[in-house]
Amino acid sequence: MPNIKSAKKRVIVTEAKTLQNKMIKTALKTSMKKYEAAVAAGDKEAAAKAYAVVVKKLDTAAAKGLVHKNNAARKKSQYTLLLNNMGA
Repeated sequence: MPNIKSAKKRVIVTEAKTLQNKMIKTALKTSMKKYEAAVAAGDKEAAAKAYAVVVKKLDTAAAKGLVHKNNAARKKSQYTLLLNNMGA
């Protein structure tokens, strides 16, 4: 346990930030699952809406450093290909 006041504050701040990061990552994973489910169901309209949500959440997570920017770019590319190949 920290004894210094600033160290005590850092513990509290770290716990708060950890919760925020966890919330963002969980929301990202949920939106990814919804998009993949819409693609699997073959519902192009729902997939297009879910795609927009996933891309935004991926960009947010990459900007905050929760996901590597190349990982986010790769996921967006994969999801774009999935969406574009739905009609074909």
